[in-house]
Amino acid sequence: MSEESNREEQTTKKRGKKTPQGEMSFLEHLEELRWHIIRSVALISIFAIVAFIMKDFIFNEVIFKPKMPDFWSNRMMAKLGEIVGSDALNINTKPLKLISLKMADQFMLHFMVSIIVGLIVASPFVFFEIWRFIKPALYDKEKKHASGTVFFTSVLFMIGILFGYFIIVPLSIDFLTTYSVSPEVENQINMRSYIGTVTSITFASGFIFLLPIFSFFLSKVGILTPQFMRSYRKHAYVVMFLASAIITPPDIFSQIMVAIPLLFLYEISIYISKVVVKKREKSLNEI
Repeated sequence: MSEESNREEQTTKKRGKKTPQGEMSFLEHLEELRWHIIRSVALISIFAIVAFIMKDFIFNEVIFKPKMPDFWSNRMMAKLGEIVGSDALNINTKPLKLISLKMADQFMLHFMVSIIVGLIVASPFVFFEIWRFIKPALYDKEKKHASGTVFFTSVLFMIGILFGYFIIVPLSIDFLTTYSVSPEVENQINMRSYIGTVTSITFASGFIFLLPIFSFFLSKVGILTPQFMRSYRKHAYVVMFLASAIITPPDIFSQIMVAIPLLFLYEISIYISKVVVKKREKSLNEI
């Protein structure tokens, strides 16, 4: 074997792939991807079935709870309002009645919510399957640096889900259901609209908390740089505070409470991008 082919074989081994003689074809890659997807969908389906069976708990204690006065976040906001002397923090003080406009709505929403719950609960396993598919294409050094990716991705996603559910959802429900353009208009909230708002906000918060992970990978491939994020820092801050002002009551304390985690995530993402870019430039210089 020539020296050149030997180096190529060593490189492929470092990447965790097979040697050229046993290299996987495109169809074999698709087959491997298919099994990762099948395993992920199977586990999501199992948790979705469990959620479907636990209908009373999922809807009464999870989905509908944020609109109730006795929800934990609503009670804590009321106590915070007493401390700072602001009635604006007394949110969702009256139980919200929902209506269903179509015959099949409740069944279809039951089915949809079960799938969403299954996806959230199974998300760490889904992230693990994605990692298993990507891992063979990485160098040994890259595998070492990214070894905790699944754990941190799962943790950040779950923290984002909890932040969205316990903080942003109650504030959004109070604002959107009490806002009125005229006393002549009565708010009658459709169940589909309510559930869509709760699930979309919760999911969006989960993905927003993955900003440091996105920063890591985008910086790794050279798409994102810390200079770019610093140059648009003021713009990002304005967007975050505007978003906080829209979804919270007209009170500075609640706006800051929502905005601070977003600002912290942005700054952490800048630091991660800086570290990744520095290591990448160092590796290129060594070559």
